Amino acid sequence: ADHPRVQLSGVFNVRKGKLALPVNRWSRRQVTLSGTCLIVSSVKHAHTGKMHILPLIGGKVEEVKRHSHCLAFSSAGPQSQTYYVSYESYAEHLRWHRMASKIASQRVNSVDLSCCSLEELPAQLFYSQDLTHLSLKNNFMSPLKGVPALTRFCKLRSLSLSNNALSEFPPALCDITSLTELNLSGNRLSFSNLLQTLLLDGNVLSSLPAELRSLEGLSYLGLSFNCFSSVPPVLEKLRGMEKLCLAGNQLSVLDMIGLQWLPARYVDLRLNRLHKVMVAEPEQLVHVVQLDLRDTGLQELDVRCLGKLEQLRCDRNSLSLLRVSGHALKSLHAAHNGTNVQPVPENLTVLDLSRNKLGHVPDWLGESSRLEVLDINHNRVTELPVWLLSGGSLRKLLAGWNDVSRLTERLESSQLEVLDLQHNHLTELPHNLFIKAQSLRYLNVSANKLEDLPAASLSEDAFSSLEELYVTNNSLSDKVVPLLTGHSRLRVLHLAYNQLQTFTASKLARLEQLEELDLSGNRLRAVPTTILSCQRLHTLSAHSNCISTFPEVLQLPEIKCVDLSCNELSEVTLPETLPPKLQELDLTGNPRLGLDHKSLELLKYERLISRNVPPHGRLTLVLLSAAISAVSGLCVAALAQDSFCGTREALYGVFDGDRNVEVPYLLQCTMGDVLAEELHRGPKQEDYMTSTFLTMQRKLGTAGQKMGGSAALCHIRHAPVAPGEHGGCFTLTAANVGRCRAVLCRGGNAVLLSDVHTVRVESEYQRVRQHNAIITEDNKVSGVTDSTRMMGYSFLCPSVTPRPHVATVALNPQDEFFLLGSRGLWDLMSPSEAIEAVRNVPDALAAAKKLVTLAQSYGCSDSLSAVVVRLSITEDCCCFCEPPPSPGPGQPTSHPYSSSSDGGIPLPPASSGTVSELSSEFSMSEMSSEVGSTASSEEPPPQTEPPSHPNAQGRAGARRAACAGGSFQRQFSGALSDNGLDSEDEEPIAGVFSNGSRVEVEADVHCLLRHDCAHTHAASASKPPPVTSANELLPPSFTSLSPSPVPPPSPCLSGEVRSGTLGRRARANGSVACQGRNQDLIEEAADAPVKKQGGYFNAPAQPDPEDQLIIPPELEEEVRQIIQQQEQMQTHNQQTHAYQRPADYFVTPL
Repeated sequence: ADHPRVQLSGVFNVRKGKLALPVNRWSRRQVTLSGTCLIVSSVKHAHTGKMHILPLIGGKVEEVKRHSHCLAFSSAGPQSQTYYVSYESYAEHLRWHRMASKIASQRVNSVDLSCCSLEELPAQLFYSQDLTHLSLKNNFMSPLKGVPALTRFCKLRSLSLSNNALSEFPPALCDITSLTELNLSGNRLSFSNLLQTLLLDGNVLSSLPAELRSLEGLSYLGLSFNCFSSVPPVLEKLRGMEKLCLAGNQLSVLDMIGLQWLPARYVDLRLNRLHKVMVAEPEQLVHVVQLDLRDTGLQELDVRCLGKLEQLRCDRNSLSLLRVSGHALKSLHAAHNGTNVQPVPENLTVLDLSRNKLGHVPDWLGESSRLEVLDINHNRVTELPVWLLSGGSLRKLLAGWNDVSRLTERLESSQLEVLDLQHNHLTELPHNLFIKAQSLRYLNVSANKLEDLPAASLSEDAFSSLEELYVTNNSLSDKVVPLLTGHSRLRVLHLAYNQLQTFTASKLARLEQLEELDLSGNRLRAVPTTILSCQRLHTLSAHSNCISTFPEVLQLPEIKCVDLSCNELSEVTLPETLPPKLQELDLTGNPRLGLDHKSLELLKYERLISRNVPPHGRLTLVLLSAAISAVSGLCVAALAQDSFCGTREALYGVFDGDRNVEVPYLLQCTMGDVLAEELHRGPKQEDYMTSTFLTMQRKLGTAGQKMGGSAALCHIRHAPVAPGEHGGCFTLTAANVGRCRAVLCRGGNAVLLSDVHTVRVESEYQRVRQHNAIITEDNKVSGVTDSTRMMGYSFLCPSVTPRPHVATVALNPQDEFFLLGSRGLWDLMSPSEAIEAVRNVPDALAAAKKLVTLAQSYGCSDSLSAVVVRLSITEDCCCFCEPPPSPGPGQPTSHPYSSSSDGGIPLPPASSGTVSELSSEFSMSEMSSEVGSTASSEEPPPQTEPPSHPNAQGRAGARRAACAGGSFQRQFSGALSDNGLDSEDEEPIAGVFSNGSRVEVEADVHCLLRHDCAHTHAASASKPPPVTSANELLPPSFTSLSPSPVPPPSPCLSGEVRSGTLGRRARANGSVACQGRNQDLIEEAADAPVKKQGGYFNAPAQPDPEDQLIIPPELEEEVRQIIQQQEQMQTHNQQTHAYQRPADYFVTPL
């Protein structure tokens, strides 16, 4: 019922055919009104058995007077069928009657039946006699039965039969007199003739028949990706042709003289390997208006003979000299070159010279008096001349990612509306920038060294047009806040990662038009209460600050997303009713935060709590929207399985669906299980990763036919090496397809673990062309994806394949962390920049959020995901490790820890310094473009509890520790929630975090001691840590009374490092969360989950929310006293009955 095509659904009494039987003898069936069809299940349970589909278009929906609340649904056509449905109420009867009548009265004029494996047309299609547009691409239409049936559609104007394996032109198409557009690309035709628009792309044509000259009305001819080595001579006879596409052929010479005989005004010659240009006389060709020469490999280009040329695209070549006709050219795109343009095109309006290695702005631009848009991003420009900023015609200037250190102090009058100067070295802006550029609406100066901003105007009454201001990642202080009040029309303000300590309340009150505010990564202690003056505000991001008081932002009517994670909040004040549009409330990473009983119940009622039972048996509650993936349309997902296939492996992943949410969700739910199966089959690491991706492609099923997504997986496994060999005992295997990538930080340098496969890579382009695929003008395979290796998109196989790029590295002590990111992150940040941005941020949650915030401020508006996994490896990890045999039942095993001096958590002995550790932390951040570019989502790492009993069902209690060095432990927590399920009855999947959820996992991965040191540590005895039974955990009302225990620190780290790995790491803003308390979770008592065996979409069992004990407020004090008495008795029993616990109790966190 949650599918977007389902309009109505329910269980009713149904009768097919006649009304002979009374209603009480009808069948009880599931009935669904989906799209244009009525679907009736053949059995009582809707999800099993056969489904009967009744097309309603052209049919009838009538009331049955002999039965109350009964409707008769009839299909159209001579073999029509009738279903009678009896409803229980008149309101339901009326609602179904209105909706179905609308569908029955519809007339379909456009149908898409692509990728349906059809050989013939379905019979229901002939009911739509008004059909004008029909798509049958990627099918197997028979030229004898399927294609001739198309003549029955007398109004058909557009028909697509691309990729149908047609070997000859179907003569029946000539009988469709109304046809004006025909697409036959991707077939095996040897010749063709027809129409106004004829697309023959992706065939094996090397010549055209002479009969083609009779098509005098042909205006658009597509011959791309065939085998033409020259322009076919017959085209000279087509005097009505306006557009000619010859991209991706075998042309080696650009013959300008030959173009003069072609009537085409638009010529596309992309992706040919042109080695020579035959120049004609200047201004000899006056009919060619647009010329596309992208990706042709040209080093010099002379198009002066094209006297009327208005648009020239020559991106991604090796041009050093470009000669053009100056008086007609209006648009020039020459990115990814080293172009010197001659002569000066004085009428130029749009110029793209990005990625041209320019050291300065070309002087000839000063003579282009009509230039409106200039893109010089990603160059080496050190100075922007005054005449450029003060030009009378320039409206948009993109000069980011350069080396500009200073601008002119004062400007003359400027008409700039968009100014992008991010990623330079600016320390100040012109003092009169906003005064002279009164039309400026967008300004991005992020990633500079600004300490101040210019005044908005000379007086308070002056007018400012600025609507969007991005000044993230600078050195701005509190003195810039008063300067912002002059921009009364400001809608988007990004001040993240500066040095703000206060935001004056009276100044914020004047920004009444504000819709999006990002104050993350500063030193703010509070958000001003005057934020209530911003009635249009829908997004507030203030994570990674020192905020201790919850702002009154939930009283705003338009608020959608609030991010206050990684702060110092201790309590949350909620209004009586939450805002109706609220989708996300992120309060993770606040170590002292607690919710009272009333707030907890309010959030439950409003469904702003997502639940997940982690393996340690505690139910965690995290504030977020349970339906954010459906509402916000996030198309990214992440996967974290900390104890993967045992205690010495971990799995992390990022999935990006581009524009769909189905494929990322299926990948995160299933890929871990598929990889676990393949580990038992492939002896080589590359083999098992490749097999995982190929098997997953098959398991996507129908969801992977038309949709697809990128994926990146990182698998950490234990692989001991023999003495004398090089390498480490932990290896990291990364595999990726698409634009998701992984990067490892080794000694501060970026080590690429992934590769991006696009048609710009020569080997990939040749592979795609071997499979007869076409590349559209936006550099996408068949117009679908720009990546040649993706999950899904089965209809593009074998051009687009799921075979991944696999890389394996041995981890060593120089490895600090690794990143996984979706496409949105890497489009705006290079791997080295991303590494540098978060290397000094010790908290993984804050690091992942910083990456997301930076990418948003740099211009990312797509769904975004970032994962940070921190590593801590010692030299001892590189030794040969062999687990000692487990002791028998009668062998005593002493605890390897000695008690701490203060009687708290026991500390390890000093002799255990040879233990090595891999401590990793996982965080994910996501954003949604619908609610602005600041909606990120992560969960911080709560501490895991030690096992409560030798027979406890927690993950830790099930492991054996033969001696001090004979075990391996990871600590996992913070897994949660929204797996795209709307129903509270359905369960999320363990270790899986879906669209819209915020996740952080903190995992400590420890390897074994060296074999010769194992028995040394087994001899040391200690007092076991305090134990709290799972059944004695406090209910929600009292969770703040008893702090959660933290695991013992790692014996191989110093005291400072321990606080960074096992406790809360120091955040980037200088604040350090308490280690002795749970980080960010509100806990409820719950039984340990029972893991289901087998199956790909099985989830661990969860307790029903309705079955949990809820303490009424009036009984809180009495229950508190009872629990305290039980704790005192338990402590007394532990001191009185101290004994050696079995080996199963101890898990050595080395």
